[in-house]
Amino acid sequence: MKKITTMKKIVIILIVLVLILSVFALISGNSNSSREIQSVPISNNIVSDSQEVVEERKTRIEEKAKEALSFCETNDCNTDFCILIDMKIHSGKYRMFVYDFKDQKVERKALVTHGSGKDDKKSTGAEPLFGNEEGSLLTSLGKYTIGDSAYSRWGINVHYKLHGLDTSNSNAFKRIIVLHSYTPVPSYEIYPRHLPMGWSWGCPVTDDRTMAWLDSKLRDVKKPVLLWIYY
Repeated sequence: MKKITTMKKIVIILIVLVLILSVFALISGNSNSSREIQSVPISNNIVSDSQEVVEERKTRIEEKAKEALSFCETNDCNTDFCILIDMKIHSGKYRMFVYDFKDQKVERKALVTHGSGKDDKKSTGAEPLFGNEEGSLLTSLGKYTIGDSAYSRWGINVHYKLHGLDTSNSNAFKRIIVLHSYTPVPSYEIYPRHLPMGWSWGCPVTDDRTMAWLDSKLRDVKKPVLLWIYY
């Protein structure tokens, strides 16, 4: 009887220890999740643009879209939609626009990074620099066609090759400049904060939700889609 009682005590002690360890693991897991959430830049003081700024931005997008459509018609590109990226806009605001040619409107907008640069040619959040040199880590201005998709280490693990069409971005494919996502990029505006430097070495990098949406859209296209980065 004494042996049975002793065994029962050991079993009870082991069960208690397992429960304690399980509770500790649960608390630790929640703590790590909180740190991940807090690592995303969040601004509690979102500043709205004036009506004048909103109208100017809309006009600029519409003008670029008209030029983009003309280019696509002339160069046998997709005439359903294009992607416009306006690097004059603050990096904490939406500045990547998926424009629907048929409905003549912005179908989706998102944050997008610019290249960090290096050495004596470094971008800041407020002032992007641009370049086409290999190893510059800078964004290249100009028109691109979006090519094949492939595996990516970042974000949703999909990227799309970019082929530069201008002298200002002619080295894009050689530089492995691709359209992809990076999980820390928020899917909402963070103005007046800027997106951190170092999240892009020249690639247009957006948030995971937008990239997943783009991936589903780009998979079905029959002709190359235009992506235009301008300033």
